[in-house]
Amino acid sequence: MRVTDLARRADTTTETVRHYTDLGLLAPRRNSHNGYREYGAEDLRRLRFALKARSLGFTLSDVSELMSASGAGQTPCPRVRDLIETRLGEVEERIQELQALSQRMRQAMAAWENTPDRHLADGRVCGLIDSFEQIGEEVAPVVRDHRENMTSTPIRG
Repeated sequence: MRVTDLARRADTTTETVRHYTDLGLLAPRRNSHNGYREYGAEDLRRLRFALKARSLGFTLSDVSELMSASGAGQTPCPRVRDLIETRLGEVEERIQELQALSQRMRQAMAAWENTPDRHLADGRVCGLIDSFEQIGEEVAPVVRDHRENMTSTPIRG
């Protein structure tokens, strides 16, 4: 089956199929007559596994590791248990950071409720943000970069 057929059968996008292929998670063969990638039942199984793993918070690196272990005849299940525990901790930490961010945003909205909009001639961009007071060091929300690494940046008040 071609990229579009595989994507449709797995209920995902062609971009996802191509990306996972580029990462080596899928291994289509090339049609010698037209050069198109042709995917088989094993690719569909691997794609569905990868999508399920992603829906549980596993990274593509995790998926690759698990597929490699399985392909080498090992059970990746103990590693799955370890990884999901780690990912859960990361998610719970992220939730706490987002709750703190939500609280700061609500405080700012309340503080700015009756503050008039105005242009500042002293070069500042926005007096609302400049007027917001933070106490101590806060941590900016954790963001995922294009490689799926978790990063955070300290904000100094």
